[in-house]
Amino acid sequence: MTLTTFLKATVASAVIGLSAQTVSAEELSVATFVPPSHETVTGALAWFEREITERSGGTLTMKLFAAGQLGAGPSQQYKRVIEGVADITFGIAASTPTLFPKTMLAIPPGKSIDGLDSTERMWAVFDKYMADEWADVKVLAIGNPAGGMIIATRDVSTIDGMKGAKIVPFAAMTTPVIKGMGAVPVQLDPTEHYTGLSTGTIDGAVSSINNIMPPWNLDEVADYAVLNSPATFNPVYFAMNKERYESLSSEHRAIIDQISGLPFSMELARSFHEADQAALEWVKEQRASDQLNVEWITVSDEERAKMETAAAEGMAQIYEDYAARGIDNAREIYEALNQ
Repeated sequence: MTLTTFLKATVASAVIGLSAQTVSAEELSVATFVPPSHETVTGALAWFEREITERSGGTLTMKLFAAGQLGAGPSQQYKRVIEGVADITFGIAASTPTLFPKTMLAIPPGKSIDGLDSTERMWAVFDKYMADEWADVKVLAIGNPAGGMIIATRDVSTIDGMKGAKIVPFAAMTTPVIKGMGAVPVQLDPTEHYTGLSTGTIDGAVSSINNIMPPWNLDEVADYAVLNSPATFNPVYFAMNKERYESLSSEHRAIIDQISGLPFSMELARSFHEADQAALEWVKEQRASDQLNVEWITVSDEERAKMETAAAEGMAQIYEDYAARGIDNAREIYEALNQ
C-alpha cells in the first residue's frame, strides 16, 4: 500500500467513525410516578417518543419507568432529574413551589378558559419571567392542566357551602383564594385524595375532571362533583437532566430542541384536556343510565360571581406574600399572563 493510499484509507476510516458516532443509538430513561395508563403517558409522552424516534431514524429512543419505579410521588421528581436518577422525569411544579415561584403565578384563576389557553399564555411570557427558575434542567414541556372540578363529600357549590369545608387546592399557592371563599385549605398530594375523601380527612379537592374516572376513581368516595367554580391550574413538566442533554450529539439535541417548549407543552396540556372531555362523555353516559355515583352540580352565575370576587381578594394576599419573599413584580407577571 502506498503512503497516499494509506492516508486516504485512514481519512475514510475516520470519517466513517465520526459518522457512526454522530448517529450512535441513544436511549433516554423516563421516570414518572403515574401509571402507564395515565393520559400523560398515553398522550403526551407517546407523542414525544414517536417524534424523537421518527425524526432520528430510530437512533434516539426512550425507555419508560412508570408508576414510581424510580421513586414514588411527585415531590422528588425534580431532584431526581437533577441528580440523574432518570434522564427525564415527569413532575408537578407545585410540589416544590419554592423552586418555581414565578411559574406558580400561572395557577390562580384569571382569564384562561382551560388548560390549553393557560399553557399558551404561560409560554408567551415564559422566557421573560420564568425561564431563569428552570436553568438547572433542559425544559422539555410545562403544561397547565385545569382544575375544573371540586370533588367533595358535601355540597360546596355556593359560598355558604364552602364555609368551613376542608378543601385541597389545586396548588398550595392558591390557599388565600380558598380561604377567601371561607374554606379551610388542606395540603395533600393528588395520590392521597382518594384516601382523604374516604376517611373524612378532607371534604373536597380541586381536581381535573377526569379524576372522577379510572385510574383515580374519585367518584367512589365522593358525593358531589361541582363544576363552573373559577378554574385554577397546576403546571406539570417533563424535564431533562442538563448534562445528559449536553452529552447527546448535535443532531439529537436539535431534534429535542425542535419539539420541546411550546409544542411538547401543548401536547401535555392537550392530554389532560382530552381526558377531561372523555370524562364528560363518560359522565353523560353514567347519568343517562342513572349509574353516576355523585351528584353533578353546576355553580350558578350568581355564586360564580361571588367566588370570583373572593378569588380577586385572595390575589392581593398572594402579592403581599411574594413581596415579602423579595419578588416585587408578582402582579406584573400575573397581569402579563392574563392580558
